[in-house]
Amino acid sequence: MADRDSKRQDKGTPGWSRLSRAASFWMLLVLLPLLLFNFLRGEEDPQYEFSFSEFRTQLAEDNIHSVKVIEGVTMEGEFRRPLERDGQEYSEFETHLLGPISDGLIEELEERGVILTGEPEQTPWWTFLITALPWIILILFWFWIIRTMQGGGNKAFQFGRSKAKLISPDTPKVTFDDVAGADEAKHELEEIIEFLKDPKRFGRLGGRLPKGVLLVGPPGTGKTLLAKAVAGEAGRPFFQMSGSDFVEMFVGVGASRVRDLFEQGKSHAPCIIFIDEIDAVGRHRGAGLGGGHDEREQTLNQLLVEMDGFEANEGVILLAATNRVDVLDPALLRPGRFDRQVVVDAPDVKGREMILRVHARKLPLAGDVDLQVIAKGTPGLSGADLANICNEAALLAARRDAETVSMADFEGAKDKIMLGTERRSLVLTENERKLTAYHEAGHAVIGLRVPGLDPIHKVTIVPRGRALGITASLPEEDRHSYTKDWLEGQLCMLYGGRVAEEMIFGPDKVTTGAGNDIERATQMARRMVTRFGMSDAVGLMAIGDSDHQVFLGREMTQKRDISEHTAQLVDQEVKRILDEAHERAREVLERERELLEVIAQALLERETLNRDEIDLLSDGEPLPQIEREPPLTSAEPGASPDPSLSEAGDDGKKEIRETAGGEAEGPGTAVGAADEDSTPEVEEDESASLPSPTARRARRDPDPDASRG
Repeated sequence: MADRDSKRQDKGTPGWSRLSRAASFWMLLVLLPLLLFNFLRGEEDPQYEFSFSEFRTQLAEDNIHSVKVIEGVTMEGEFRRPLERDGQEYSEFETHLLGPISDGLIEELEERGVILTGEPEQTPWWTFLITALPWIILILFWFWIIRTMQGGGNKAFQFGRSKAKLISPDTPKVTFDDVAGADEAKHELEEIIEFLKDPKRFGRLGGRLPKGVLLVGPPGTGKTLLAKAVAGEAGRPFFQMSGSDFVEMFVGVGASRVRDLFEQGKSHAPCIIFIDEIDAVGRHRGAGLGGGHDEREQTLNQLLVEMDGFEANEGVILLAATNRVDVLDPALLRPGRFDRQVVVDAPDVKGREMILRVHARKLPLAGDVDLQVIAKGTPGLSGADLANICNEAALLAARRDAETVSMADFEGAKDKIMLGTERRSLVLTENERKLTAYHEAGHAVIGLRVPGLDPIHKVTIVPRGRALGITASLPEEDRHSYTKDWLEGQLCMLYGGRVAEEMIFGPDKVTTGAGNDIERATQMARRMVTRFGMSDAVGLMAIGDSDHQVFLGREMTQKRDISEHTAQLVDQEVKRILDEAHERAREVLERERELLEVIAQALLERETLNRDEIDLLSDGEPLPQIEREPPLTSAEPGASPDPSLSEAGDDGKKEIRETAGGEAEGPGTAVGAADEDSTPEVEEDESASLPSPTARRARRDPDPDASRG
């Protein structure tokens, strides 16, 4: 039954087309005999119907050969001689009596030698068919509805049937060779496949088949890809559907589909059922203001019963994926339902390199591409992000009509993904460029002179995304925990841009560019006090429960679990930490005022500085000269170059020649100062080369809410 249903679903024939074919068949079956009957009747001899008076006239002229009396009131017969009326001859006639035939008429017919017969009236068979036709159509229609609701072709009536798709052998297979950067998760799932292929091997020692495996991890880490690999490797029936496919507009549909899904699984056991985004149906019961969603909770209850209820589901393994495990119902997560929780986290350096190699297999790579360097420069990125980098690199190479994808394309794609897209059309006034340059130079000086911070990787005043400028840094190695010194250094670096504006332009000339820096610094300092125990005044006490939101239903109302005194103390400690970071940034920048000026002037000239150029400036060495655009040809020999190409203009802007190689710059990185709970882990690219100079373009006025990195 399930095989037949799955084949019907795989064919994908629309329900309405099946309905139209069925209706056409029955209409043809009914109308064809009627048409045939009318055709045969049309071939009979024509019959003349006349009044009883004309009948008496023809009888008097002895032109009646035979008469058949039907039910005593209708007479049919034949003429002795054909009767001509309106240019047509009639050999038969029909007439109706005013009442039952009289004895006198019968005697007169006998005297004239007319053959007299009689028979009761017979109703034609097609009159019965016409009378019964509406009932026949109604019965057939209801029969069709019942068949479709029990699993027929029309999907409009399959409310209670599962929408799970059975992965057929013809589906292109994804294997574990296509999955990289999740070795532990692959090992757990490979064991599940071994269970399915050889259950006796594990059952001889008393082990049982796991009932459920839950894949947990951030978005883009490859949970669904792992499920596809299991489908390709298992060699067993594999049903897949989404959590949102259970619940629809009709009450009870979700629970019915859960039952139907597991019935299909039992008929194909041993098999695997995969539910993607199970949090859509498995949320905590009773969650939310005003109670839970009854229909969703009924679906969850049925799922709990099917996974581990009174009746056992032997040989059916439920594989599910979610990135919101915190909202799932505890009854769903207990052993016996989901026996294993497999964490699929963001990959490390080695995992990122393996992922890049998988996605780069189809790309024609140039000889200078080093995937290990790219992996080191993409900390914190998921598998989906790395796949996007490979795709963007291929698009950049295609845009410049290249035959292969070079390292410069990968670096440009990495900058675009991690730092944002360059907005070279954005018009900045010279005063805004100068202010942005000093702001980013302030960040850079703090990153160079405060011990323990990640090395500065790139500084740019080219607008990217919503930021007018960015200072990016790369850690020396993957970092999983953060020290108090590192966090305090990050706070100091975040305030470096605002302090530089205050020093150069004065406290009254500061702008909104440091808004994002201040916001991130405040969040970081508050977590240092309330969650990490890094304040001596507050001590080792966790304050607040920010993870539990009202809509999850764990708390119906927000409650304050700290006293007014403690809240005031927390605010005082947060302000103290921020004030100390601000003062520390001021001391460093006043001491390194000369380096601040040097970096700011270099940014105004070049717009972007990479790691090597920043190190040269930090060591007090000059930067390499930039090739200028050659002068335009003139009609007179020895003509002076075009003044538009000279360095000095009214706005102080410098035009720089765009070299072959496009706009690719040094390796892209994550923004250096990030929130400590989600700080991107960035590796340094030691083999980075100097960036290609880029041409400045016309720019629009910036967004007033845009901030500087």
